[in-house]
Order: sequence, then C-alpha cells, then structure tokens
Amino acid sequence: MPKPVAQGSQGQAKGNTMKKPSWVIDKERAKRAAAAETVWLFGLHAVRDALMNPARQKLRLVLTKNAADKLGEAIAAGGLEPEIAEPRRFDTLVPLSADSVHQGAALEVKPLDWGRLDDVALTGAGAPLVVLLDRVTDPHNVGAVLRSAEVFGARAVIAPARHSAPETGALAKTASGALERQPYLRVTNLAEAMRDLREMGYLLLGLAGEAEMTLAEGLAQVGPRPVGLVLGAEGPGLREKTRETCDMLVRIPFAGAFGSLNVSNAAAVSLYAAVNR
Repeated sequence: MPKPVAQGSQGQAKGNTMKKPSWVIDKERAKRAAAAETVWLFGLHAVRDALMNPARQKLRLVLTKNAADKLGEAIAAGGLEPEIAEPRRFDTLVPLSADSVHQGAALEVKPLDWGRLDDVALTGAGAPLVVLLDRVTDPHNVGAVLRSAEVFGARAVIAPARHSAPETGALAKTASGALERQPYLRVTNLAEAMRDLREMGYLLLGLAGEAEMTLAEGLAQVGPRPVGLVLGAEGPGLREKTRETCDMLVRIPFAGAFGSLNVSNAAAVSLYAAVNR
C-alpha cells in the first residue's frame, strides 16, 4: 500500500529550489560573452606584433600576397596558415569598417588576458606606476596612452570593463604594438580597483584642471612610493566617486590662460613627470 504524500511536500520541494542571485547570472553571462568575443586586428605592424606574441590566441589570418611577403617571419612565428586574398576581394572576406587602413593584413584573435590586478600591480615588470582611465572610450586615445605607458615603463593601464575602449583594431593600430606588451586591465569596478591599489601601497593622483596642487607638488609628496595616475575623459573629467577615491587631486600647469591637453597627451606628460620625480 503506497504511503500517503504529506500535503505541502511538493510545494516545499519547490520552495527549496534555490534561484541564482541576479549578480551571479550577470557574471556568468559576461563570462560566456567574453569567451565568445573575438577581435579583428589590422595593419602590418599590429598584425606582425600579434603574430609574434606567444600569449595571443590567434584564430584566422587573411593577407594579400604583398602583405604575406612582408610578414614572412611573423607568419612562421605565429604558426597560423594565412588565407591569401586578392586585393579587390579583401574587404569582402573580413569584417572591417570601410575606413580601416588594413594594408592587406587582418588577424582575428581572442582578447589578451593579463591576469589579476594585484599580481600585475605588485610584481609586474617596470616601475610601481600605473595609469587609471575613468570612462575614456576613444580607442585612439587609449591606444596612445598604452604606447606612452610602455615607453615610460608603467606596469599597467587600468580601465572599467564598461564605458571604456575595448580591444579593437583601431586601438591596436594606434598603440603601435604596445597592446601586445603593455598590460591593459579592464576591471569590474574602477573605484574598488583604486581602493585595492591603495591597500597595496599606491598613492593615487587624480588629474583635474581646477585642482590647487600641481602635478610636481603632488609627486613631491608621493616621494618614492608607488603611484597611480588617474585621468578622466575629455569634457566630463573624473567622476565624483573617482575623485573621492583619489589621495589627492593635481593639475598640469599651463603657460596660457586657456591651456588644455587631451587625455593621451596629459597621460604622457604625467608619466614623464612620475618617472623623473
């Protein structure tokens, strides 16, 4: 004789089924999207540097014969058989914008994984110096910042995962190879990353045109300690939360009354000053 089922047992079983919190679902969705994400790099220099980078996962290489002749050594190092395309058909084979100066070379890749912030900031190559970008979305500006960061030996360029420039062909081309060598970390929350850096011993200097203290004065107070240079997008500048998380706000003094620099030039000036403090 079958045992009677207690009333409410089915409802209780349903009630015991745990639903994933929305933040877990969002994180898993973002992880899947990142795994599926690919980037098309273009131009002889960007493609050559990516092919020569053993850390770069390479998926598809499309070249004209002329470009293949120029990239022979890099093709051998990359270990990826190129598809040779007729110049007039090249644009139909790769999903590049019409204004992309590809020089007959395009490479589909996975974005680079530079690892954890604390590993890069504490033990990465170069001086204990990082650049943080607050919602800088122009790939040309970010590419130029990466180039300057490499030149002056910064350990990383750090930006929020949202509202920042992702890896793109335009960014790679402007960076002139620095994208393959200069850590570019995109973090979930910039303010949290800034707090983590402060716990690691970094002092954070936010660049703001209205600040009373100059960059040189701020760096003099920092002394030999690790430093993070925090720069905002042109126009909006640093967000309020970002400002509050900085240790001090500083400005680059100008000779003229209405002097200004775009974010990539401001980063270059600040990096030079930080290295030579």
